Amino acid sequence: MPNGVMVIAEQRDGEIRKVSYEIVSEGRNLADSLGQVVTAVLLGSGVKDKAAILGQYGADRVLVADDPRLETYTTDAYVAVIAEVVKANDPAILLLGGSAQGKDLSARLSARLGVGTAQDCTAFSLESGNLVALRPIYAGKAYAKVSFVDSWPQMAVARPNVMAMNEPNTSKSPEVVDVSFSLDDSALKTRVVESIRDESGKVDLTEADIIVSGGRGMKGPEGYGILEELANVLGASVGASRSAVDAGWRPHSDQVGQTGKVVSPNLYIACGISGAIQHLAGMSTSKVIVAINKDAEAPIFQKADFGVVDDLFNIIPAFTEEVKKIA
Repeated sequence: MPNGVMVIAEQRDGEIRKVSYEIVSEGRNLADSLGQVVTAVLLGSGVKDKAAILGQYGADRVLVADDPRLETYTTDAYVAVIAEVVKANDPAILLLGGSAQGKDLSARLSARLGVGTAQDCTAFSLESGNLVALRPIYAGKAYAKVSFVDSWPQMAVARPNVMAMNEPNTSKSPEVVDVSFSLDDSALKTRVVESIRDESGKVDLTEADIIVSGGRGMKGPEGYGILEELANVLGASVGASRSAVDAGWRPHSDQVGQTGKVVSPNLYIACGISGAIQHLAGMSTSKVIVAINKDAEAPIFQKADFGVVDDLFNIIPAFTEEVKKIA
């Protein structure tokens, strides 16, 4: 009989990503309700010494697959290894983080395991011992309650920056186990030949606590200079609407929305963004939303917790100077 909660941790350049701590924490909450254990799975090369930190967030056991071929994520290699580990351990619940890697991995893994998966979840609960996931649909206009019946593992993918992260318990040490696996090189259809890193040092939008976003109201790429300055003062990341990206003002990596990145920061400042439904779908779960727009009828104000009806080129520089005084 399937038993326990398994989470797939994610690392980049040997460092465990924040979303991994979020899903381990959520896995701990579910496991406590079931009276079961949490097992984390960590893949990479030279990452075993990083495994113990997952225990501080709630993992009882960490299974480590350490191999040079797993240093950089590729779908073929990771799916093959994780599918083997999952089948060998037979968990009742399987959780992944909804990063770009997690979304890619979960789709193929779901097919390999022959189970369904709930994507982009914002909350989990249990009913009669079965996992129930809450996920936004229709661009965030409604929420679907997804349940699993007679299918294991019950697999779900959590939206980053939404699940509460436990306070790390530095006194807790998980059992760290090296797992054996078979990986046929001839079955690996892709390999990473070069990685071009973002050297800006900025936090990825999906993990940022504060995001300052600009839309068509920025009037051009040069307008983003005032947002960059505010972001530097706040320790924030800069995002953009689809219209701004389509106009070539910002790179696609900055796009927030249904066709860009789905974000859930503690603070989202929307500057010159009207609030098209596809943009709202990407940021509506932000904890606090501040909108600055000259158009008092802009849809963004319907989602905003705080709104300023004025020219952003007057508001942002003045706001930046005030923040500098208290920073």
